[in-house]
Amino acid sequence: MSDPADRYYESQGLRLHYVDWDNGTAPPLVLIHGGRDHCRSWDDVARALQPHFHVIALDLRGHGDSEWAKGSSYSLSDYVYDLAGLLRAVGLHQIALAGHSMGGMVALIFAGTFPEHVSRLAVLDGLTVLPGSQPVPIHERIAKWIAQLDKFAQAKPRRLGSIDEAAERIVAHNKRLTTAQALHLAHHGVRSNADGSYSWKFDDYQATRAPYRLSPDDYAALWSRIACPTLFLRGNESFLPDPASALKYFKEARAVTIVGAGHWLQHDKLDEIVALLRSFLAD
Repeated sequence: MSDPADRYYESQGLRLHYVDWDNGTAPPLVLIHGGRDHCRSWDDVARALQPHFHVIALDLRGHGDSEWAKGSSYSLSDYVYDLAGLLRAVGLHQIALAGHSMGGMVALIFAGTFPEHVSRLAVLDGLTVLPGSQPVPIHERIAKWIAQLDKFAQAKPRRLGSIDEAAERIVAHNKRLTTAQALHLAHHGVRSNADGSYSWKFDDYQATRAPYRLSPDDYAALWSRIACPTLFLRGNESFLPDPASALKYFKEARAVTIVGAGHWLQHDKLDEIVALLRSFLAD
């Protein structure tokens, strides 16, 4: 299958987008992208897994072709609500989940909240919080949140001259990308403006950190409820924490380090990631 079908559903009044790779009789697999990314970032992984799974990849609110939230409602809990709504809209009751970066955290929270709905969980460089870390005082979190909102409110809209320019900016964050990979990500990651310029599809406000986010202990409690096998994949050159120290909170989990990969390991080591996911999800 060359390209997926575009689908839409509603969540909290927002029109959210996802792509369906068909093969509806196969076990369902939902893919969740990270921050400032989009569902088509999964295309190479989805295409490789589609013969074995009914693959669905969603655009989280404020990303890709999903609508932007009003009032900066971009907490992880909001994303979890959107994921729950997707399952209701599609009529899925038990799924395998794979999430990258922020999408991995969304998948972990969902699986801990609704363990009966998740059969397998794969987290690609998506452990951003470790239990035991000292929480930032609440007054500091609120002050930082207000400062971030003010900054985005005063910022001028960013414009890109071409898709090639967008691809160049993407490569600046991951120099392992091929030209074809960068252009694909850029093509699906920008929208055209009336003046001929381009803008990123993601809402800048999604980068704000809500002051009411979950505590490290909340995460530990949720992880202990996850009933399905869990696989953590991390590039050895990633800037995020090693998940090995968190495995003790899970009933059944293991971690694999991908040598020669950074944060975007599904782009850096596609064949290796696909082989690991196929084996784990089908086991």
